[in-house]
Amino acid sequence: MHPTKGACLATGLTLGLLAPLMPGSLLIQAKAASSPSFNCAKASGQVEQLICRDAELAALDRQMAATYAKAMHNWPANVAKEQQAFQIGWIKGRNDCWKADNQRACVQEAYQSRLVELQIQGGLVQAPTAVGYSCKGMKKQPVMAAFYNNTNPKAAVLTVGSDQVIALVAPSGSGARYTAANVEFWEHQGSVTLQWFGKTLSCKARG
Repeated sequence: MHPTKGACLATGLTLGLLAPLMPGSLLIQAKAASSPSFNCAKASGQVEQLICRDAELAALDRQMAATYAKAMHNWPANVAKEQQAFQIGWIKGRNDCWKADNQRACVQEAYQSRLVELQIQGGLVQAPTAVGYSCKGMKKQPVMAAFYNNTNPKAAVLTVGSDQVIALVAPSGSGARYTAANVEFWEHQGSVTLQWFGKTLSCKARG
């Protein structure tokens, strides 16, 4: 998926006189394009080292840096200060993915969830109209879903009562499916099955 530096050098040596070596400036640009936003020479811990080795995770890290900067520009000073502290906490949480059984999947999900959160909270995408649902056994608590098709990745903000979760779009054989930790929203032919922290809800959109 992402050739190592050694493999790239070996290819260049094999070509020998058949092709000129890439100019130094282009080598620097190519390296920058595949590196994360932080200095890999100073990477500490398993997760940062993983990001430095993985081109896709490195690209997510660059996207994170750019999105965070844009959101910070939109926030007033007091909110920006709070979000700066939150971002530091998020980095610590991302780095805790070394404990996960699948470290890469954990890191990827951490980036994707935070990216969507920054896009929404930073006013970088237009908020859609939320859809209300009637769910069996949930008459006293509102169930809402706002579908963000213009975020990257696509997401849904799910609200049950006073609790809210950002769920990311997930593969589905049919219908629309969004998932987060302990949460799954699956809509198929007008009916919704919502797994919500151990509860299974059967819902239909309100007319």
